[in-house]
Amino acid sequence: QMQLAESGGGLAQAGGSLRLSCAASASTFGSYAMGWFRQTPGKEREFVAAISSWSGGRQYYADSVKGRFTISRDNAKNTVYLQMDSLKPEDTANYYCAASVLLVTDHARYDYWGQGTQVTVSS
Repeated sequence: QMQLAESGGGLAQAGGSLRLSCAASASTFGSYAMGWFRQTPGKEREFVAAISSWSGGRQYYADSVKGRFTISRDNAKNTVYLQMDSLKPEDTANYYCAASVLLVTDHARYDYWGQGTQVTVSS
């Protein structure tokens, strides 16, 4: 079992930055690919970014955030990060981190999920 806890959400102005963190409880953290997803009321959970099990490995980004968001991880700290720059009002959502044995973008393939952290971007 793995527990995930997101932090770092809040209110930002358009063009600003936020850094989300996701701390994992399990010592097996380094065996999992990690992803960030986001969701707004009435919409499906949307893929944002994913990173392979090691910090220097492959990364995937949604087209909507490519060039603005950066995913990274520190396996020594059991933590994955999402640096969000040049924020837009359409980035407003509840952001979730998740763990998967595979590096995939499909939320249905992720095994463990955090509770989410709200990000609100004002125009």
